[in-house]
Amino acid sequence: MKTLIAFGLATALSAGAALAQDWPTRTVTITVGFGPGSTPDLMARLIAENLQERLGQPFVVDNRPGAGGNIALDGVAKADGDGYTLGVTIPGPLIVNPMRMELMYDPATDIRPVTILGTQPSVLAVSPDLGVSTLSELIALLAADPGAYNFASIGVGSISHLAMEMIALESGTEIVHIPYTSSPEAVMAVVNGEVEMAAMPPLAVLPQAAEGNIVLIAQTAAERMPVVSDLPTFAEEGLTGVQAEAWMALVATAGTPDAVIERLYAEVADILSSAEVQEQLGRWGMAAVGMPPAEFEARIAEETVRWQAVVEAAGLAQN
Repeated sequence: MKTLIAFGLATALSAGAALAQDWPTRTVTITVGFGPGSTPDLMARLIAENLQERLGQPFVVDNRPGAGGNIALDGVAKADGDGYTLGVTIPGPLIVNPMRMELMYDPATDIRPVTILGTQPSVLAVSPDLGVSTLSELIALLAADPGAYNFASIGVGSISHLAMEMIALESGTEIVHIPYTSSPEAVMAVVNGEVEMAAMPPLAVLPQAAEGNIVLIAQTAAERMPVVSDLPTFAEEGLTGVQAEAWMALVATAGTPDAVIERLYAEVADILSSAEVQEQLGRWGMAAVGMPPAEFEARIAEETVRWQAVVEAAGLAQN
């Protein structure tokens, strides 16, 4: 019996290795829950381009914006678990949104984590019409007229949303949330006067700041990012509880064979280790990560505890 079990295990492992060696044999789709030009979209296209070059098969990006990234991740969850449908997601659809609403998918059972691709703090940008240039001035303005000012995000439950909720909670102010579907849309909402502020990635706000269309107030990093080294952190400005990192992660459908996940992770980690890719990410205000799947799973568990407190304090948790 032991011989038969050992033979069966060896056969299965051999089949898995062969599957990983053969994969991919056709087009692989990477689904993104945000519009073209958004940071997740840019990251997905960077990874897709490099995987296509390395593996010799087309890797195409499919933008399915809406519902804070839930629509795209639902598509990944319902796909065949064969490695030909992947997703690039932010924390919201994996961690925050399940706290807030009933979903058509269960991230814990329908999605396989592959790796975190990169991390990125946010920058608080405000309209010049507010007439403020420091965090203390902004807080005084918000406190004087609770609920009179709006902020944009890339979707309910996104880090761009929760970072602003964290700022409001820490400062004891009230700001109204207006969701959009991508960082370019959210930033333009500030520029066009639809909203007064937004917490967005550096890449999304720096060009508009250079033109004088928005004013940068502070960054949510623990330490100043090189790309905005002249901008203070919230901790430096007195709000020590405001620290938020957005990350972009690669995921697959549950049921995707271990061998495919392992090969995919190895290829992507190698891509992220290249100086050229790291330089590109640095220009976007991001840091490459490439953690193994098991570490990614542990990170999800850790952040679930952390963001649960913010979601509950902001009154976002489902009843």
